[in-house]
Amino acid sequence: MNATTPTTSAESLRSVLGGLLDGLPPKQATAAVERLIASYRGQTPTDAPVLRDRSDVVAYAAYRMPATFEAVRTALDAFAQAAPGWAPASHVDVGGGTGAATWAVDATWDGPRETTVLDWAEPALALGRELAGASSSQALRGAGWRRAVIGSGMTVPDADLVTVSYVLGELTPQARTAVVAEAARAGQAVVLVEPGTPEGYLRVREAREQLIAAGMHVAAPCPHDGTCPIEVGQDWCHFSARVSRSSLHRKVKGGSLAYEDEKFSYVAATRFPVEPAAYRITRRPQIRKGLVLLELCGPQDGDGDGDGTGLSRATVTKRHGDLYKAARDVDWGREWPPAP
Repeated sequence: MNATTPTTSAESLRSVLGGLLDGLPPKQATAAVERLIASYRGQTPTDAPVLRDRSDVVAYAAYRMPATFEAVRTALDAFAQAAPGWAPASHVDVGGGTGAATWAVDATWDGPRETTVLDWAEPALALGRELAGASSSQALRGAGWRRAVIGSGMTVPDADLVTVSYVLGELTPQARTAVVAEAARAGQAVVLVEPGTPEGYLRVREAREQLIAAGMHVAAPCPHDGTCPIEVGQDWCHFSARVSRSSLHRKVKGGSLAYEDEKFSYVAATRFPVEPAAYRITRRPQIRKGLVLLELCGPQDGDGDGDGTGLSRATVTKRHGDLYKAARDVDWGREWPPAP
């Protein structure tokens, strides 16, 4: 694991982002953010990148980069717990834009590391290169930024780790399938992150099945390679990351709170042995007087399909001693019981 703490890495990113809007009129930044929100909520054809010019990219980085960083970093942290002692010597970020996932990887593992960012928007690559060049990380400063069409027919360089974050929702179903297949071919480990919406979860669920069919094993968040026990249309698997807002972030997003919660869905899969969690906490723990209620996914055949996996609930009380203390402190999305 990296000696640099996630907090320090997040502060470093915020510091680098701090000068982005200098010289960009506030009304222009606000208009760009509003257009980007409308674009990302709509249908984006695979031959029309959403980020068109520097003002778009600056607005995007201020609006989305801190949240993307925290979501990806949280997913990578869960993956790293399942693969202790492993660190990627090479990383390819597919559709990486301004590089939030590369910063998250750098916050999770020590270098040296060969990093390549692929994206189809040259303005995003240019700004990502600029931001990385201002960091104190040798791995980030040495990253390669390459223009590539993200979709069918693309080639991903072989790497220890391939990340695809907040990309699949911009692609057609055919392009999504092709990108996941190429990530699985190229990576010894693949981490996919999507918005924590029912639609984002379904994209991750489909990708998870594709990765397993390609011979990979799930490291996180699922404690198993079995069929997801969640009934489609009734619920969805997602998690939350707390995002500290800088004054710049609050200005661009029009908010007053010092933080926000980014909801996301993800899957991490590998071609090497891992130690997945026994159970994963699938909802925010409910703390009551003298007890904590946990909703879990793990080795209990709650769905009746015979594969030994399912959803369950656990009640941890004061009589459980140290386990009760751990339950009061554990976060949504963490493994259960906590690792020693």
